[in-house]
Amino acid sequence: MISFGPTEEQEVVRDAMREFAEQVLRPVAREADEAEHLPDGLLDQVWELGLTSTQLPEAFGGGGEDRSPVTNALILEEMAAGDPGLAIASLAPNSFAFPIADQGTDDQKERYLPRFCGEKFAGASLALVEPSPVFDVLALQTTAEPKEDGFVLSGHKRFVVLGDRAEHFLVLARNVNSAEAGFAALDAFIIPKDAGGLTVGGLEKNMGPKALPTVTLALDQVEVPSAERLGGEAGIDSRRLLANTRTAGAALLLGLSRAVKEYAIPYAKDRHAFGQAIAQKQAIAFMLSDMEVESEALRWLTWKAASFLENGRDATRESVMAWTHAAEHGMRIADNGVQVLGGHGFIREHPVEMWYRAARTLSVLEGLAAV
Repeated sequence: MISFGPTEEQEVVRDAMREFAEQVLRPVAREADEAEHLPDGLLDQVWELGLTSTQLPEAFGGGGEDRSPVTNALILEEMAAGDPGLAIASLAPNSFAFPIADQGTDDQKERYLPRFCGEKFAGASLALVEPSPVFDVLALQTTAEPKEDGFVLSGHKRFVVLGDRAEHFLVLARNVNSAEAGFAALDAFIIPKDAGGLTVGGLEKNMGPKALPTVTLALDQVEVPSAERLGGEAGIDSRRLLANTRTAGAALLLGLSRAVKEYAIPYAKDRHAFGQAIAQKQAIAFMLSDMEVESEALRWLTWKAASFLENGRDATRESVMAWTHAAEHGMRIADNGVQVLGGHGFIREHPVEMWYRAARTLSVLEGLAAV
């Protein structure tokens, strides 16, 4: 018989993360959004859970547990249901550490992975998105030009999570000397925050999540040694790296969608108009049922993409489908949540307006998390 559910161990992890999200993230989410600042001590508090270090090899100080993209997708969903912005900030180092663990050389693993196995939060981030009206990862404007002993990088990045406190960035760029185009032309480089020619911009202002610090990067002829090219001479499997981030993005929007649904349904049952609960009104009932259908569809698409990654298969198609569905229907679910609450959907007394802003932002971004 085919099983489509999580294992017993995964259920334990999921339940623990759901409790953490409900008791730690959700209660501080509104205040953090209003202050446009991460709660003091939150990153270290999440770090103590070992969500990064336990999945890194023992040889580098980690827990040595097998990395499970499916389990990580479950974790992202639960944390995003608490608050997507705080979830992204808390797990941002994974988007740097996991690619190194997956595709780094032995030297790169030895030099960088121990940083993520200590007791204190380690800041690092993936720099993928660029400031263009229509971002296309297969047409990056950030370029890497090979030279005798390394590469020279030039370009701009946006929405770099925790860039204000990251010690290193994993920057994706297009190798201008690549004989092939598309995925084959993509490279990733490890760049310290104090690299010559690298300028870390101030905190960006956007619709939301407002507590999530993101910055811009400007790379002006940044010289990067060959030893800092992820994967060394072999380079990277860019398909896997991008499928990983897209699956993570789908999991985040899944968690946000579930939060909206679980808030809107009780509200619609309790709110009465013209002598009956608004949940009994056909227009509202259709919105609520659509939330359920689309969030379940997104869950299966996300789990399928994560399963392909876990089993070493090419998850490009599956991750694109999950991400595309998440971007479209996650936004629709958030919008319907606002509509169900009517006038209350637009005021800060209820969290759905905050979730709507988050959905609008997350639905157009890539590279914010990793599984």
